Amino acid sequence: MANRLTQIATRTGDDGTTGLGDGSRVAKSHLRIAALGDVDELNSNLGVLLAELLPDDVRELLVVIQHELFNLGGELSIPGFALLKTEAVARLDEALAHYNGKLPRLKEFILPAGTRSAALAHVGRTVARRAERAVVALAASAEVRSEVRQYLNRLSDLLFVLARVLNRANLDGLGGDDVYWKSERLARDADDAD
Repeated sequence: MANRLTQIATRTGDDGTTGLGDGSRVAKSHLRIAALGDVDELNSNLGVLLAELLPDDVRELLVVIQHELFNLGGELSIPGFALLKTEAVARLDEALAHYNGKLPRLKEFILPAGTRSAALAHVGRTVARRAERAVVALAASAEVRSEVRQYLNRLSDLLFVLARVLNRANLDGLGGDDVYWKSERLARDADDAD
């Protein structure tokens, strides 16, 4: 891995390139840098979510996820290097089963809304989907382990589920239920059924 940063403003990126963890330099517009940036943005969004009042178990899980995302970013920054553990994907699968198993079955689409913490989880979900798309684009021209893509895919699913959990947590007195989409077609169908 590269040396730890001791000087933040190095000016080496002034030419439109940036350094990878293996010492090579690529354009800041490179697909690898786009994927890294999206993963970094995702991790930062989770940091904002962690600034909210959260159930302890959700907080602990998100802290683990932040560390795993840092590993994932490290792997993306060093071509050919494996840093994200296979168990990380399994951990997300377990968390998905655990939290989703406690929720009522969805019969309608929901809006990315509700409590502030749930809305922030939805923002994280959308950034996770973008990061996944960036990794898929990178994998079309470079070697990327499947675990990286799988992790981001599972994480976006988990953040959707956690948003639903956080809407029900009622930690700030605002909890309740999901915010359901009011489909004009569904409303017409319901009127027709009456």
